[in-house]
Amino acid sequence: MATTEEKATPCCSANRGTGVGAAAKVKMEPLRPVGDDWAVDQKRTATAPAMATVIRPVEEPAISKAPPKGIQLLTKAQSMHPLDPLSAAEISVAVATVRAAGATPEVRDSMRFVEVVLLEPEKSVVALADAYFFPPFQPSLLPRTKGGPFIPSKLPPRRARLVVYNKQSNVTNIWIVELSEVHATTRGGHHRGKVISCKEVPDVQPPMDAVEYAECEAVVKDYPPFKEAMKRRGIEDMDLVMVDAWCVGYHSEADAPSRRLAKPLIFCRTESDCPMENGYARPVEGIYVLVDMQNMVIMEFEDRKLVPLPPADPLRNYTPGETRGGVDRSDVKPLHILQPEGPSFRVNGHFIVWQKWNFRIGFTPREGLVIYSVAYVDGSRGRRPVAHRLSFVEMVVPYGDPNEPHYRKNAFDAGEDGLGKNAHSLKKGCDCLGYIKYFDAHFTNYTGGVETIENCVCLHEEDHGILWKHQDWRTGLAEVRRSRRLTVSFICTVANYEYGFFWHFYQDGKIEAEVKLTGILSLGALQPGETRKYGTTIAPGLYAPVHQHFFVARMDMAVDCKPNEAFNQVVELNVKVEEPGQNNVHNNAFYAEEKILKSELQAMRDCDPSSARHWIVRNTRTVNRTGQLTGYKLVPGSNCLPLAGPEAKFLRRAAFLKHNLWVTPYNRDEMYPGGEFPNQNPRLNEGLATWVEKDRSLEETDIVLWYVFGVTHIPRLEDWPVMPVERIGFMLMPHGFFNCSPAVDVPPSASSEIELKETGGSKSISNGLLSKL
Repeated sequence: MATTEEKATPCCSANRGTGVGAAAKVKMEPLRPVGDDWAVDQKRTATAPAMATVIRPVEEPAISKAPPKGIQLLTKAQSMHPLDPLSAAEISVAVATVRAAGATPEVRDSMRFVEVVLLEPEKSVVALADAYFFPPFQPSLLPRTKGGPFIPSKLPPRRARLVVYNKQSNVTNIWIVELSEVHATTRGGHHRGKVISCKEVPDVQPPMDAVEYAECEAVVKDYPPFKEAMKRRGIEDMDLVMVDAWCVGYHSEADAPSRRLAKPLIFCRTESDCPMENGYARPVEGIYVLVDMQNMVIMEFEDRKLVPLPPADPLRNYTPGETRGGVDRSDVKPLHILQPEGPSFRVNGHFIVWQKWNFRIGFTPREGLVIYSVAYVDGSRGRRPVAHRLSFVEMVVPYGDPNEPHYRKNAFDAGEDGLGKNAHSLKKGCDCLGYIKYFDAHFTNYTGGVETIENCVCLHEEDHGILWKHQDWRTGLAEVRRSRRLTVSFICTVANYEYGFFWHFYQDGKIEAEVKLTGILSLGALQPGETRKYGTTIAPGLYAPVHQHFFVARMDMAVDCKPNEAFNQVVELNVKVEEPGQNNVHNNAFYAEEKILKSELQAMRDCDPSSARHWIVRNTRTVNRTGQLTGYKLVPGSNCLPLAGPEAKFLRRAAFLKHNLWVTPYNRDEMYPGGEFPNQNPRLNEGLATWVEKDRSLEETDIVLWYVFGVTHIPRLEDWPVMPVERIGFMLMPHGFFNCSPAVDVPPSASSEIELKETGGSKSISNGLLSKL
């Protein structure tokens, strides 16, 4: 994942920003090395010579030069922070190291690189980096020791974690590679890595890859019995056929991971010459195909039932001028978002400073966007941590139609495919407005080459209406504060659906997690005159099955906790109605009742809007001015639970869907709620549902929240041919965290400028070039 100054982009804006003035000079003393090696330094005692003057802490990071296009760029002390995503050069080194370690040429040639990702270091290493190696230097992150802090001369080498599938042997291995020395290839530097470990993971199948999808489609379309089956349906041109490879899931022992299997879904375009034709408008039903993805051969094929292709629906396409008689709306005037002095956020590599927030941005092939080291700078109380790591770790889409093939549509889009690997390059569509900072993402492809998704992550500010207002009716005087939020987002496509993942940071201390669902419906074909109770008929011969979407947010919390501290607990609040009697003579009394969730089994909880149920992560050692413990509360949005029987096959792999909230103590090996490899996984309750059986204590520990939220989609006619965005999510809100509202500090003059212009035209700056959209 790369960042460049040139990616500061005022997208869809008429004017460019004027930049910011020169920053105040900040004096910093150079870092003097104490030890020659990290391992040696770690063995030194805490009584090493004091280094009180080695680093001078600064409240405001220095700015090295006048930044371009209004983006403030902070100075860098070192090139790669321990949490920065792997660079393209580092990925190349990791792949070359593993390939060179192959025992034979055949083994090396059969290696398929499913995932290469940063092996995130221990929190103590991150604390050391933030304290002394990267601005803004924060020595207070480390514990005080007798004689002063001891600082090693360098950070430990970065490491990569690789998931490698051997196409010849059908074996999956996890490799750990130390990136000892990596230089950019453009400089002709040498590359060096060292294998730390290699472990075979038995009886699993890793996520599928885009290369496999393309190969699967080609194999199916070239299979003579398939061609004959399509000919029976009136299709002879195989270029019109679309084959989407879906993982078989796990429904019986025939789906066991001893073989790498897919059961594709098939669609067919019409004779239309429209390059953006919606091929999902014509599903092909009645054909059963089982593909061996390891050897790319058809294992089973059957034309079970001749279902005619749905007729070409005149409303099937979604491009302008292709629907509703070719008439598009023409009465919408241009709307320009202007920030003439540039944005208010500052960027240093992947470190972001905005208002009183600061955090780091990461990215992985599986999760996509990751937010690290979230903290709020609170006046005299300084930097106050809120969370160590925030991300979306899994999503499941179960369909409610019991008919073939729809009952098998239980996609684990993160674990089976990868949200990050399916992300968009946002330069291909103006997804955000205003001044934008884009971040690139680097991945390995299936054969080990490095690919880059340009402009993959979007960082920008948004006007968000009124933050606070009050008018004194006696004097007629009014005060108003306009809300602004900082948004970090990415969008991915998994087959027919689009998912936008957003983290919003607000001026009053709130953090909002939001998922936007849009794209194209996954459809089924109907016999003439047939209807289905398990879906909505949206066109002749065409129906959309009912289904659900579930998302899992993993939140490694650190409310008022330094990296070496574990002083959090979780409290559940429910509103109770007072019993009639002496304390409720008017029958109007209600109150909030608190309950500490003391262990993992107690913390398996569901939403309850009837009691306004929410949960608070509290610091057990820090109080506010009224003596109450400080905290952040998780406020659920709209939600649901699986609409499936307890014996549903997909719940074997997704037992974590059975509750909306799970809480565990931090364990760096517990990352994915359904286990790391959900593909064809027959093991009952692997992952989160198994971990909590230990019933570990939660009374004062390093808390990890797992929040499961979802939506039940009963398709409407209005969801065709385009499915308007549906939003779901939740809030993390300060609860007794601040002594008063941070909105007090927001001046009226900080309101966003939104102007309506009569003239058209829109311009975008991308990679330093001005181009007409």
